[in-house]
Amino acid sequence: MANARTRAAIVTGVSRGLGEALAAVLLARGFHVTGIGRATSARLRGDRYGFVSYDLAHVRGIDAALAATFAAVAALRPVSVCLINNAAVSGPVGVYGRHASADFVAPLSLNLAAPAALANLFCRVFATTSGDRRIVNVSSGSAARVLPGTGWYSVAKAGLEMLTAGIAAEQGALGIQAVSLRPGIIATDMQVEARSHSKDTFPSVQIFRDFHEKGLLVEPDVAADRIVTYVVEAPVEQGRTYSYAELGAAPAR
Repeated sequence: MANARTRAAIVTGVSRGLGEALAAVLLARGFHVTGIGRATSARLRGDRYGFVSYDLAHVRGIDAALAATFAAVAALRPVSVCLINNAAVSGPVGVYGRHASADFVAPLSLNLAAPAALANLFCRVFATTSGDRRIVNVSSGSAARVLPGTGWYSVAKAGLEMLTAGIAAEQGALGIQAVSLRPGIIATDMQVEARSHSKDTFPSVQIFRDFHEKGLLVEPDVAADRIVTYVVEAPVEQGRTYSYAELGAAPAR
């Protein structure tokens, strides 16, 4: 039987940006949070926070490194548990024909293969547990719109959304829920990095500079509050891709 007082979340990429903000909001709302990644944040602390240091680009080792961690979360018998596949990298930026073959291995591993492996592990560990079980794959508008210079990133995010669809099709209405989230334009290091390139290297760079100059970037804490409210805590539609703009205004707290 699930513990009605325990809600749990596993979040990847918690050292900064959206992942850090999501973990902080979840902790503030009483969740037991497990962060996974190469580093954590000093902002994240307390008895309900645990961190596992692991480089998710090393996909082959994920089961061995993290199976016990997932099992420990299951042992809490949470009434709800959510895996948030957030960790990602934006590089290498540049047009096809200018990359070395090796440039794609680590980023595609982190952005697509690792979320697939983590989702696979989640489905295995929580297959027979009770309560609300869901996977949130943090995608991007790039899954549907290619910007010159970020083609490989679009490949990874489109694949991530197909991962969501595949899990949803297998699990059905009563199984583990899987959704994709396009979180919008957030003021993170990814945006800073995107603006830093020359137009020759990154033909779409002006789009990202315009986001910043026009004040269109949303602060991570603001985005995280809304995402937790409407994608982690509220009922979701199995297999759906949610955009940040679709999420209702976060209630005052």
